[in-house]
Amino acid sequence: MITLGCDYNPEQWPAEVWAEDVALMKSAGIGLAAVNIFGWSDLEPRAGEYDFDRLDHIVDLLHRNGIRINLGTATASPPPWLAARHPEILPMAADGTRRYPGGRQAWCPSSPVFREHALALVERVAERYGQHPGLALWHVSNELGCHNALCYCDASAERFRAWLTERYETLDALNAAWGTSFWSQRYGEWSEVLPPRTALSLRNPAQMLDFHRFSSDELLGYYEAEAAVLRRHSSVPVTTNFMVTAHIRNQDYWRWAPRMDVIANDHYLDHRLGQPAAELSFAADLTRGLAGGRPWMLMEQSVGAVNWQPVNLAKEPGQLLRNTLTHVARGADAICFFQWRASAQGSEKFHSALVPHAGTDTEQWREVLELSSVLTRLAEVAGSTVQADTAVLFSWESWWAAEQEGRPSTAVNYLDQVHAAHFGLRELGVTADVISPDSDLSRYRFVVVPCLYLVTDEQAKAITEFVAGGGRVLVTFFSGIADRDDRIRLGGYPGAFRELLGVTAEEFAPLVPGTTVTLDNGGKAGLWTERLRTTTAEVIARYVDGPLPGTPAITRNGNAWYVATALDPEAMRSVLRAAIGPDQGFENDGSVEVVRRASEDRTYVFVINHGTREIEYAVTGCDLISGEMVRGRLRVPPGGVRVVREEARP
Repeated sequence: MITLGCDYNPEQWPAEVWAEDVALMKSAGIGLAAVNIFGWSDLEPRAGEYDFDRLDHIVDLLHRNGIRINLGTATASPPPWLAARHPEILPMAADGTRRYPGGRQAWCPSSPVFREHALALVERVAERYGQHPGLALWHVSNELGCHNALCYCDASAERFRAWLTERYETLDALNAAWGTSFWSQRYGEWSEVLPPRTALSLRNPAQMLDFHRFSSDELLGYYEAEAAVLRRHSSVPVTTNFMVTAHIRNQDYWRWAPRMDVIANDHYLDHRLGQPAAELSFAADLTRGLAGGRPWMLMEQSVGAVNWQPVNLAKEPGQLLRNTLTHVARGADAICFFQWRASAQGSEKFHSALVPHAGTDTEQWREVLELSSVLTRLAEVAGSTVQADTAVLFSWESWWAAEQEGRPSTAVNYLDQVHAAHFGLRELGVTADVISPDSDLSRYRFVVVPCLYLVTDEQAKAITEFVAGGGRVLVTFFSGIADRDDRIRLGGYPGAFRELLGVTAEEFAPLVPGTTVTLDNGGKAGLWTERLRTTTAEVIARYVDGPLPGTPAITRNGNAWYVATALDPEAMRSVLRAAIGPDQGFENDGSVEVVRRASEDRTYVFVINHGTREIEYAVTGCDLISGEMVRGRLRVPPGGVRVVREEARP
């Protein structure tokens, strides 16, 4: 079964609406409802005074109607009385100014006062509902670190010093790791160490990198504190909702994922990006990577428009089904929405919902019912896993380090380069796992290493051994440059990968944004060039113009390819096609996605047509959506989706 779920916020509505809502949920096939996500001020209206009557009613009402409960701990945003009594819990920005209540997440992750009050509430919730028969999942807080990931207050400074003491043990080790000989920054006492608050000049990059690491760990520690309380009272799985998306970068989810009982993600189409549908596919593949290849849960998505982008675009007819089945194709076994009923008040009143402001006599509601019906027909897909023999390496630490102050070009953004590689594979019809640089590479035949600026010795060795064992790899520019402390690897770029790639570069030569260079194979590129020469590699393409005409731009050293510039999409597809080898994928312009999920005895082919023309795909089996048999040629109309259970080959 593929679960269909929603966020339900009954505290926003009078009690007479609740029964209507639950009846509509049943008609829509809702099997899981997340409640009590932002319920703190409802449960504890005054310090130490608890009122569970309304939540009791909702939990019992959902359970009586066969809807399982994803129960929040209610700690995502504190009530006004807590900040009024204890203003020290409020987070502090890098410039030393406080952030006040009135929005959400107005709390410092290091505040002992906040944690004391939050865990007291969690204890009450866990005691009351830990054995409730309708409870299916615990939901710790909500989108941890969405707004308050980095706090620079004195409580955070104290916790940062404790984290550093555990990591380095001695000040000498800290000074060495941070390179404090530069600009007379050497520390003589632990008390001198602060978070990287706003300074008059560029700040210490290693200090900033460690502060990101600390801040991610601090929020993870907070999650684990809540989870420990829940597990004392309940055996129900515990999780929180990740934010694997283009505009959130402060949590290293590779460290978080092993601590979750269920991997859950929130994802919304971001129309500020050039290719929002392609970014959705990337996010789903990365979430699957966090789940270790196993099925995962989409905790939130939108039915239509969101409310927090400059222009909040509605979804076109059929787009809801296409977006949702892209998540399912790439491993999701639960599909949930924010939220059930569109709010009449508050900051998210213009955010779409399953039940819109206009009610149920709407095309939006009819699309919700259609989606529910399709997910029911896909029930047998649940539990199967995505097939991929290609991987893209992704690192939050490298993202943080590559975008430090004082870098060669602020126009080069880490995630853009990762997206360029993944999007190129997607346009070739190649499904890729997005995995950590610490992952086992042995199950893959091709690995892409985009812009992996920070790489450890162990990671570099694993990539080298992968190629030595017969694997193919493609590395893009600004990779292998620094070690785990953001210390430059001397001797020439690309640092850790010089020998593997058979090249060396003595100087970066970034381009002014908007300018392009031409390659002698006809390709176009921009943003970046470098003064590169080959040692053992062959030259695949050279620059024709730009600052370095005649210099190698693309090289190959056996099975190891290097791209020393930011290729345009067509040129990126071309080099990926050559590097990955023949007979791979279903090449198109990116408007069609073909993904396979497989169980022990069955394979399911998802064909999603985002384009405006009918396409054909060679497959034989049963289309689970229509129930029709397909004999060798599947036709998918514009905007259509087909899911075919393949016939076993003799």
